[in-house]
Amino acid sequence: MANIRSRKYLLPTAALSVSLFALAGCGSGGSDSAGSGDADCAAYESYGTFEDAEVSVYSTIVDVEAERLENSWADFSECTGIEVAYEGSKEFETQIGVRAQGGTAPDLAIFPQPGLLASQAENLKPAPQAVSDLVDEGWSPDWKKYGTVDGTFYAAPMLANVKGYVWYVPATFEEKGWEVPTTWDEMTELTEKIAGEEEEMKAWCAGFESGEATGWPGTDWIEDAVLRDHGPEVYDQWVTHEIPFDDPRIVESFDRVGDILKNDDYVNGGFGDSRSILSTAFAEAGQPVLDGQCAMHHQASFQAANWPEDTEVAEDGDVWAFMTPPVDPAAGTAITGGGEMVGAYADRPEVVALQSFMASAEFANARVSQGGAISANKGLDPELAGSDLDRQSIELLQDPNTVFRFDASDIMPGAVGSNSFWSGIVNWINGSSTEEVTQSVEDSWPAS
Repeated sequence: MANIRSRKYLLPTAALSVSLFALAGCGSGGSDSAGSGDADCAAYESYGTFEDAEVSVYSTIVDVEAERLENSWADFSECTGIEVAYEGSKEFETQIGVRAQGGTAPDLAIFPQPGLLASQAENLKPAPQAVSDLVDEGWSPDWKKYGTVDGTFYAAPMLANVKGYVWYVPATFEEKGWEVPTTWDEMTELTEKIAGEEEEMKAWCAGFESGEATGWPGTDWIEDAVLRDHGPEVYDQWVTHEIPFDDPRIVESFDRVGDILKNDDYVNGGFGDSRSILSTAFAEAGQPVLDGQCAMHHQASFQAANWPEDTEVAEDGDVWAFMTPPVDPAAGTAITGGGEMVGAYADRPEVVALQSFMASAEFANARVSQGGAISANKGLDPELAGSDLDRQSIELLQDPNTVFRFDASDIMPGAVGSNSFWSGIVNWINGSSTEEVTQSVEDSWPAS
């Protein structure tokens, strides 16, 4: 459906900039105070007040995470008079396009991938200046570009996750005298050491099974290697197809990962040989770390939710994680991750108000204080994080020296990122060569 642009309503930028740093009280009360009826509405005055106004929001977020999301804007709703009608659906990725085409799009949509956002750009309203200013102030330029399509900024970042963590048991490392590796070579040396000295333990456990999405955890491995091996410029060229998928540097990164994942001596502790990676559910793949059947497991920050109840995630706890190290230590800290973007199909004043609030540090603090979420917003207080790992992740994201890149498969065209790349990983683990796989993915890249 054509994008019919109507008049944009802009909130006062100066007032919103003030509200960006109003972190105390109602903005960060979390589940204990959200919508309690006694909110301090001073922090929300800049958004205005409305009568009989409703804004619809649609996203992939469901269950307890949806409850926490709704709690995050409850005080905003109470103070502004804007009723937020939220709908979460696991069918969001397929239904958002159907709804937009059929004229039933929500006012705001929370997109889980920049690629999906880009596919809807012709239906979205460009972000108002107030939102753009908040993002300029609250996020690094890297984040803003993920909400930008063909030079037009549409969507502010919301929450985030950090990928590339390697999970391990601190007590095991201490008992064995193993040091946490600080370079990829050191990680390889540790892998070889475990393979040579441990009879009952493999160095790694992994699981790529995820239904129709089987293979995606393997793409995370490749993305980490490309970024750490060849840097952000090559990573960006790979993602945007300025270099082919089978470029020799990408092949080199595949082989670097394959030296670990395709070696039966190194994997798959607790499950079988390397090919068992494909039949092992990703959410269960880390369990052998706790059982002493493997030493390390590569997975994002959300792995913390996959450990059994009462597992202490801490530097001196039951399990902890280090960031996948760089190939060249001089390259500094580079991380991959993901997050959501908030785009608008409508530009009524109440929609702009909620869209602006969701781009603010007030919102980030309100959501993170409830646990189970992080954000890259610079105004977020890391002390509100629900765990030590979340706090570490926030500090990494806020560090100006950190190079952050969005998960490559979430940015690549759908025919590649959520199709041939995933299936290519499956074929690769099953025995296909790196050259065969990278060539097949390159051949699948849309001509346009």
